[in-house]
Amino acid sequence: MPTPNRNAWLLQGIGALVLISLVALLAFNLQVNLQRTGLGLGFGWLGQAAGFALGEHVVPYSPSDSYGWALVVGLTNSLRVIVVGLLLATVVGVSVGAASYSTNLLFRKLAFAYVALLRNVPLLLQLLFWYFVVLLSLPGTPLAPLGSLISLSRQGIHLAGLELSTEFCALLTGLTLYTGATIAEVVRGGISSVPSGQWDAYRSLGMHEWLGLRHVVLPQAVPAILPGLASQYINLAKNSTLAIAVGYADLYAVSDTTITQTGRAIEGFLLLLGGFLLIDLVISALMTALSRLVSWRR
Repeated sequence: MPTPNRNAWLLQGIGALVLISLVALLAFNLQVNLQRTGLGLGFGWLGQAAGFALGEHVVPYSPSDSYGWALVVGLTNSLRVIVVGLLLATVVGVSVGAASYSTNLLFRKLAFAYVALLRNVPLLLQLLFWYFVVLLSLPGTPLAPLGSLISLSRQGIHLAGLELSTEFCALLTGLTLYTGATIAEVVRGGISSVPSGQWDAYRSLGMHEWLGLRHVVLPQAVPAILPGLASQYINLAKNSTLAIAVGYADLYAVSDTTITQTGRAIEGFLLLLGGFLLIDLVISALMTALSRLVSWRR
């Protein structure tokens, strides 16, 4: 009679065999399709001139540059909005999550309303709202409500010496507010895991509610918050591909244009998948290291 351990090994072997068979089938179909198109599989086209312009770029770029460099520019644009979005979404999420435990009734109601609204409206609709309804409705002549510090127009936003395009602002605003709402729920769940005795302790010392949350409750909630926070960070990175809806030249948008011009769909998608896989792995590694650091300090 087979032992349970032997049955487990047998099931794992069957699962591995099925997986290998599926991969082999996909590879065979890929080879057949490439032979039919006569293109073959290669990346030599990356050195050819791209021939298309990009609306904005943080590194030098011109249409005479190669497809490979255009993809690098798209990657830097993606990293730009992802990094800034992560920072702003964290600030918004932690603030709203903490406000949901405020003794002020108005703050609590506003926090719950914000989360309920932003989480239940699709991100794509939010991006289109910020782009077409809000930013493109600004006048052509710059408005300067705070003097030279900030000016607003449909061409973009001038903020303390920074020139931000309308497309970048729409994408960043949508990603920040949407992800901030999901982070707020993660923070709220982490705060709820702190024993009620800790709340009573700082209140008995006469500490202000916000000071107690900041110095007593939140530090103890961090270990419970970090796993969910890492997941939301990765979601923000993946959701940034919706930039194509507002015309922002991120990695996905550049890859789409490249695939259309070259017909190299397989290679283009492989590079695109590899780029976002790398971004997600870096975020995951950084959050794992942060979680270990917090556990070690505790």
